[in-house]
Amino acid sequence: MSKIDARLPRELTHRVSVGGVKVGGGAPVSVQSMCTTDTADPTATLAQIRELADAGCEIIRVAIPGAAALDGFREICAASPLPVVADIHFDHTLAIEACRRGAAALRVNPGNIGSWDKVDAVIDEAGAAGIPIRIGVNAGSLDPAFAEREDLTFVEKLVGSATSFVAHFRDRGFDDMVLSAKAHGVPTTVEVNRALSRELPEVPLHIGVTEAGTARQGTVKNAAAVGALLMEGIGDTIRLSLTADPVEEVNVAWDLLSAVGLRQLRPELVSCPTCGRCQWDLMGVASEVERRLSGVRSPITVAVMGCVVNGPGEARGADIGLAGGRGKAVLFASGEKIRTVDEADAVDELFAEIERRFS
Repeated sequence: MSKIDARLPRELTHRVSVGGVKVGGGAPVSVQSMCTTDTADPTATLAQIRELADAGCEIIRVAIPGAAALDGFREICAASPLPVVADIHFDHTLAIEACRRGAAALRVNPGNIGSWDKVDAVIDEAGAAGIPIRIGVNAGSLDPAFAEREDLTFVEKLVGSATSFVAHFRDRGFDDMVLSAKAHGVPTTVEVNRALSRELPEVPLHIGVTEAGTARQGTVKNAAAVGALLMEGIGDTIRLSLTADPVEEVNVAWDLLSAVGLRQLRPELVSCPTCGRCQWDLMGVASEVERRLSGVRSPITVAVMGCVVNGPGEARGADIGLAGGRGKAVLFASGEKIRTVDEADAVDELFAEIERRFS
């Protein structure tokens, strides 16, 4: 009887290199975002990339909407602290030029590049440059062979298009691929990526909900879909699209990776939902602690609890925390009391202790 392979799906994918970042083959799930600046303005674009890098972004994508952006793209690639992925639609010559001007990877939709000879020219150029291609599939870029078929569901069209594109790239001798098939709905996103993980288990998956909406709705939809997939071991790299500052995409991505137990870059805040027994400004204190934790880079767990009796015990798993009531707060670490402080001084005392223990 053959042994069952107990490895997670992301451990079975082949590994590609996007600049210095490894994707697939069990590498840590990497965080991506995309610039909102004009690529023809390298100064503004590089400033945004540096801001995103400071927030924890690991791979950055920039749009090349036309030839006027190519010179700026070259400057961006030369000075960027992050590997730069060129985002190309429609014009295959832009993808070819991006390879020659320093792209760490390409993102193309074969369904909107045009004829296969144009796609093949891009494949050959990327192969010569030694850079990977992310094959992107969505509702607007399906393989024509699947797009008009009424006997297929949207998920089946996405999966069929993706598998046909991968097969063509392989026939061309190109295996340095990452694959994404995106939708704006949570059930579709989960279903299509589960199917791709089964159909193409060796191809790394870039996952995320596209057109997810503004910060609140987009965060919920990405957390539901991407969180579910990550918990199943599916997904090698993520971009959590939001109609918001791209730094917020990165912040949400790291919060999600931490929440599902995969990676933790910054502190996690644990706090009570509050109740009628609470006798201090729990919401105000928790908000202030959250604000000040944004400047802390230690991957610690910090608790703010509403009850001095049960708080330290309930938050025993936290590295450090506060539990307050009636003008006082207990400062504790790993469930053990350190000292009692005045409520007015509690946050300052907490951060003094964080500095002493974890800096």
